[in-house]
Amino acid sequence: MPSRREADGEARGGESDPAALARSYYDALDAGEYDRLASLLHPEFVQRRPDRTFEGRDRFVAFMRDERPNTDTTHVVERVYPAGPGVAVRGRVLDADGAELFAFVDVFSVDAGRLTALETYAAES
Repeated sequence: MPSRREADGEARGGESDPAALARSYYDALDAGEYDRLASLLHPEFVQRRPDRTFEGRDRFVAFMRDERPNTDTTHVVERVYPAGPGVAVRGRVLDADGAELFAFVDVFSVDAGRLTALETYAAES
């Protein structure tokens, strides 16, 4: 079982583990743990997605907490691609009833144990 630090995205020895950071990102988002989500993100975090761009950790977390049209979702991670300077994740977003809303590929950039950027590619189901 991973330690709390490892579960939060920090590997043993203080080095970051991009795959663990990505999994922690989805866990925090799905659980509505916005303080934990913020702790995973660099202050200058940027997300680019098909419908908009968020610049800054605070703006991104505020949107996820207060403005998302549907906060009762689950991210199903189907595959993690950890090789490279960051990590890519393929998955699906499900609503509260388990219906698929859309499939996605997220590409995270990581620096100093924090997520610095996220490119989201999505296809509607």
